[in-house]
Amino acid sequence: MRGGSAARQARAHDRHDRPHPARRPRPPRQARRSATDRMAGGVCGGLAEYSGVDAVLWRVGFVALTLLGGSGIVVYLLLWVLLPPTAGEPDGATGPLEGLARRLHTAVNGSRSNPV
Repeated sequence: MRGGSAARQARAHDRHDRPHPARRPRPPRQARRSATDRMAGGVCGGLAEYSGVDAVLWRVGFVALTLLGGSGIVVYLLLWVLLPPTAGEPDGATGPLEGLARRLHTAVNGSRSNPV
């Protein structure tokens, strides 16, 4: 039994002696409105991509908040303005409300968080 223990200790010692590969720090994830999973402004789709919770559950939550006091509409509209659009979203496919949301987002946040 002692032989197995010594071999295990040797392997553990070897693991600690190896240099660790350099890891690049990942940039922090940012919640964005979805360009593909959208019904109105892409807020629920963007929240789903960011959190990993299905977009249908986000939509049900906003409807529940709306029915329980109307705050769902206010929160959705605020997120529509505050969340930047997806970086690959085409500019030509915007409607009048999307254009308004982009202008408000730029006015509130400035050009610092525009998509790259």
